[in-house]
Amino acid sequence: MMNSMYGKSILNLTELTKEEFLSIIELAVAIKADPEAYRGVLAGKILAMIFEKNSTRTRVSFEAGIIQLGGQAIVLDSKSTQMGRGEPVKDTAKVMSSYVDGIMIRTYSDQIVAELAKEASIPVINGLTDDHHPCQILADFQTIYEQKGKLEGIKLTYIGDGNNMAHSFLIGGSLVGMDISIATPKGYEPKAEFVELAKKNAKVSGSIIEIVNDPDQAAKNADVLVTDVWASMGDESEQKEREVIFKEFQINNRLSVQAKKDYLFLHCLPAHRGEEVSVDIIDGTHSAIYEEAANRLHAQKALMVKLMANL
Repeated sequence: MMNSMYGKSILNLTELTKEEFLSIIELAVAIKADPEAYRGVLAGKILAMIFEKNSTRTRVSFEAGIIQLGGQAIVLDSKSTQMGRGEPVKDTAKVMSSYVDGIMIRTYSDQIVAELAKEASIPVINGLTDDHHPCQILADFQTIYEQKGKLEGIKLTYIGDGNNMAHSFLIGGSLVGMDISIATPKGYEPKAEFVELAKKNAKVSGSIIEIVNDPDQAAKNADVLVTDVWASMGDESEQKEREVIFKEFQINNRLSVQAKKDYLFLHCLPAHRGEEVSVDIIDGTHSAIYEEAANRLHAQKALMVKLMANL
């Protein structure tokens, strides 16, 4: 069977069917189990990586991943490219399409990524934008699948800011039949368009989507508890203000008793211990943050194989 994902761009997970999403997770698990079997799958392929936002895990996991698959990466800081001097995205997309086999971009504006994908003739991967973080969700769902043995019917509770992680959990979870409960302070809910999209998906997949302002209510019977920093990249100026507003939205021992006894704790990192999560939770027995971070490598290798290898 021909690979239906070859040449696709991944901007926010809406490009994937449920079957395609699950096939990435299955391939990620297979690559993790036997990396040598996939060693030369992307031989001769080049991934251009454009960074407008700081990065540790995205940068290292994508670069290591393409090298391990037999390809190479060219890392570009947007400030050192002509894009940083105002070259139209269209021109960058068309020129880079003749040089490399894929583009991964980590930036602020979703509009830039969408335009890049529209104008490029090669796959474009969103490595993080203000509204979406699809690659993190692939790694998170791989971790949940490995720990819980399934995705469908799992209840994932996200507590904190209704940011790009919240949006991506809504889209990914509703696609695969995972119940998603999100608790934020009033005024910090996820964007309505992504909540509506998730509810539409949920009608097909049978999942339950819940947006509330009460963390205890959201955490009830959760299989997975997740959080993120209270002030995302670009919102750092609001840090002090948010520390007050989000005070009751910390994942700690008091809150975690609402979840199932064998709940899993995830965090995309970097974390602020003592703010969005207490030290004893993030460094405790329920936490899988390092396995989750390690799975960025395997999930992204699977994604690159699907998009860049016509198997």
